[in-house]
Amino acid sequence: MAVTPPVCDFGAPWHDFSLPGTDGRMHDLQDIKGPNGTLVMFICNHCPYVQAVMDRIVRDARDLQAKGVGVVAISANDVQDYPQDGPEQMAAEAARHGFTFPYLYDESQSVARAYGAECTPDFFGYNADGELQYRGRLDASRRTAGPVDARRDLYEAMVLIAETGRGPEDQVPSMGCSIKWKTA
Repeated sequence: MAVTPPVCDFGAPWHDFSLPGTDGRMHDLQDIKGPNGTLVMFICNHCPYVQAVMDRIVRDARDLQAKGVGVVAISANDVQDYPQDGPEQMAAEAARHGFTFPYLYDESQSVARAYGAECTPDFFGYNADGELQYRGRLDASRRTAGPVDARRDLYEAMVLIAETGRGPEDQVPSMGCSIKWKTA
């Protein structure tokens, strides 16, 4: 079932973390943040919404990194019920798509809960001061990729944030599969 997260809570602070990456190293927010902003993405391997735009996510991340924006992807799904989202599969996914950013595993799901992540993909764009300025979609894609020339909502918002410190007032929420929370 598709989930749509809430609109951007402008100015909300980011949440520090230290999580293992597919590269076998621990990564924390201080190492990832960029001088012009930071993009924190919640994604996973199995979600058709993510898979439909994975190449666009990688493209936009690479282009944003060139503009001084730090980028990280985090998977928080319950791997007991969704083993395809486990760390070994994450490493294969990162290699297959040529990730230029860390892909981290939030086994406890505490980071996803701190951020208020609700779906995959869920994008959180922060300015250089760690204030939330964007919580919207990548582009007009849904379960299938949108037109090749679709407006790059996320990319354009993050460039604006990098240049001005402020995100666009009008944002269209992302849509995707719900985070697969562990049962108590």
